Amino acid sequence: MAKNVAIVHHADRRTDVHMPYAPGIVVTRGRLVFLSGVTAAAVYHSHPHRDEEFDLPPTMREQAVLAMENLKKTLEAAGCGLPDLVSATRFLTDVREQDDLNLVWADYLNGHLPTTTTVEVSRLATHPRCKIEISAIAVTDDDSHGGPEMAPNSDGGPEMAPKPPTLGPPRRSRRGPR
Repeated sequence: MAKNVAIVHHADRRTDVHMPYAPGIVVTRGRLVFLSGVTAAAVYHSHPHRDEEFDLPPTMREQAVLAMENLKKTLEAAGCGLPDLVSATRFLTDVREQDDLNLVWADYLNGHLPTTTTVEVSRLATHPRCKIEISAIAVTDDDSHGGPEMAPNSDGGPEMAPKPPTLGPPRRSRRGPR
């Protein structure tokens, strides 16, 4: 079944200003896709973090491009794309750089307007040089065509399949036994 997504506007909407986001979105049909925050850093990196894996560009514009590429790649892995975004929270270490982010955002979204919230934070957990992190929600069609295969898990609920292998032993807590 095709997704059904509608943008919500106020009755007294101003049409003389450009809005880089939708005030609200109503979803009545579709498959929800929740994305963890992406930054300019590689999505798959070591934990605990290793400084040598974070060769990040110095500007917001360059980091925004890398973050949007990571966002796009994650959406594609889930069987959808940037036009399927319905909501994003953008965390910036310097809100004065949001205009640079908004230029990149607009280039990538090409007129599509998800709901957004932009927040200034003192630091991002990924690395001290990260300037931006984007967490998002997308909606795609209910059918599994074009998306990851879904198979019931042992509890009867959906599970992504095939499951990627886990490398190495499980991590142990550094705090020791409780």
